[in-house]
Amino acid sequence: MSTGRAAVATRQWPLTCAFVLGFLVLQEEDWARRLTLTTTLLGLSVTLPLALGRAVPGLAAAFVAAGSLVTLLSGVPLTVAAIVALGGMYFVAGQRLRPRWGALLVAPFVVYALAPAGVTFADPAGGDTGTGGRAFAVMLLALAGGAVLLGSSHRTRVEAARRDRDDREIADTLLDHVARGERARIARELHDVVAHHISMIAVQAEAARLTTHGMPPEGEKRLLAIGDTARSALTEMRRLLTVLREDSGEEPTRRPQPGLRQLNELIDEARRLNGASTRLIVRGRVAPLGPGVELTAFRIVQEALTNARRHAPGAAVDVELDYGERELLLRVRDNGPGMRTAGGNHAGGERRPPPPALVEGPALIAGPAPIAKTAPTARTAPGPETTIAAAATARTVLAAAGGHGLTGMRERAAMLGGTVYAGPAPSGGFLVEVRLPVEGDDG
Repeated sequence: MSTGRAAVATRQWPLTCAFVLGFLVLQEEDWARRLTLTTTLLGLSVTLPLALGRAVPGLAAAFVAAGSLVTLLSGVPLTVAAIVALGGMYFVAGQRLRPRWGALLVAPFVVYALAPAGVTFADPAGGDTGTGGRAFAVMLLALAGGAVLLGSSHRTRVEAARRDRDDREIADTLLDHVARGERARIARELHDVVAHHISMIAVQAEAARLTTHGMPPEGEKRLLAIGDTARSALTEMRRLLTVLREDSGEEPTRRPQPGLRQLNELIDEARRLNGASTRLIVRGRVAPLGPGVELTAFRIVQEALTNARRHAPGAAVDVELDYGERELLLRVRDNGPGMRTAGGNHAGGERRPPPPALVEGPALIAGPAPIAKTAPTARTAPGPETTIAAAATARTVLAAAGGHGLTGMRERAAMLGGTVYAGPAPSGGFLVEVRLPVEGDDG
């Protein structure tokens, strides 16, 4: 409330000053003794224009100058209040107007001081005040010119201070942009280079632990510790990248990370682009997982569907999610004509008929992105010889593969302590099987 009253008082001060000065003019002894309609109008003509000083300073100053000169030429002396009004109005004009307009406002007083009319200052009593009249004219000229100069000087200082403040703000903004850009560059470098190498450390440690035969328990324990340390470093680096991206202004523009809830949309898109059956099958008790596990599972399914669409166009694809107590089992299987070679393509051979698991049924294909929920069932494992041969072949293909899709899957799974199998499916086609421990989420 007090702020509003202060604002109103600030807006009304010119009008208040005008009335106060006008009242003082009319109360002075000489004016009060000869108070007539003419003297009243002359006095108010000098003071009332102050009310327009903020809105139209040039016009208000011109009215004050005209009123002052008309008063003097009429033989009526200017009062102290009128002189104060003249100086105040010219100060405001010097603040608000350009110098040339200020000079034009002072010009009438120059003419008045030099003209013969300025020599004789009319005295109602009839006395000769020639010398005093010229001195008074020079005083008015000095008052008007000095007020304009003071106002112009004040405006120059204010504008200089404003320019300095603007320059500092621009400099601070530029420095902030440079700092944000540098933080964004560091974040990209950490993500593209350092994080990749650390993830490869985790992958290599896990691969060495699983594939090296006859390794002593101590060596296996050390490799496991190396993998855990690398994954912990990746977790801390992701937090650091989040801070750097927030500081660089990139975080607000990022979309929310996808998860398993968006798999329906992904399956619908795959069905639309592939033109074949693409199904989502869910087993076990569905439970929300940490964002790290859900994002990794989503990206792996996305990459596997892209690979199936690229290397086995038109093949039916099953996406299976099996929720366990300690891990999430993820399978993406197509009925394409064989396995991918080292270059990532399917091997030659005729297209095999769809395995039984891919035969469409009413319960599995009803509605968009159908989900078939079944109780956990025991998987029929192939014979030992077949399993060993298939696993060895798949590892060879994974090691020799030049594409980045399977490498990206391995890196994502390794960051959470998971494993990836990519190779021929036991019943035909190609299979990507990923196991993600629930405890591996970085939450």
